[in-house]
Amino acid sequence: MEQSSEIHWTPGARRIMDVASELFYRNSIQAVGVDTIAAESGVTKRTLYDRFGSKDALVANYLRRRHEVWWERLEERLAASPPPRALAFFDAYATDAAAVDRGCAFLNAAAELPTDHPGFEVIRAHKRAIRERLRSLIDAELPGIDDQHALAETLFLLLEGGIAQRGIDGDERLLTRARDHARDLLLPTP
Repeated sequence: MEQSSEIHWTPGARRIMDVASELFYRNSIQAVGVDTIAAESGVTKRTLYDRFGSKDALVANYLRRRHEVWWERLEERLAASPPPRALAFFDAYATDAAAVDRGCAFLNAAAELPTDHPGFEVIRAHKRAIRERLRSLIDAELPGIDDQHALAETLFLLLEGGIAQRGIDGDERLLTRARDHARDLLLPTP
């Protein structure tokens, strides 16, 4: 998933993105207008539109950027994790959830955006990438599993359900339970 090639990443564009990212996550996409983003970025509304074209494009780029930053951290965690590395996804979600208070940015955005919004495809691509990465780890580390695809899908559902509930409840109890179930699926006792 790449940043839009149409964006010229000037210092002003980066500042707009930094401010928009913080505001969209903290306050919600729909609640934040371009006037607020421009004012808090120290740029004119015209500059915002010159750099991004529309709020919809800004939102899609916000989600792409969030994916890129998160994915880079995830790959670092995976590289440092022992097998089965699929459990590192749960650890990454728990660590990120402990650092923030609004849950998953992608689930939050999915709840706000219509399915034909350009950002919605970014959300789908992010979640698809997670499922595919889980499956690739299972394929590589657990070749004896009969239905690796089904296991990856089950882990994905445990992961997403745990993080969604973390965003609602504000505690990690169910995310921890989901990780425990994932561990039992990945490391069954004989």
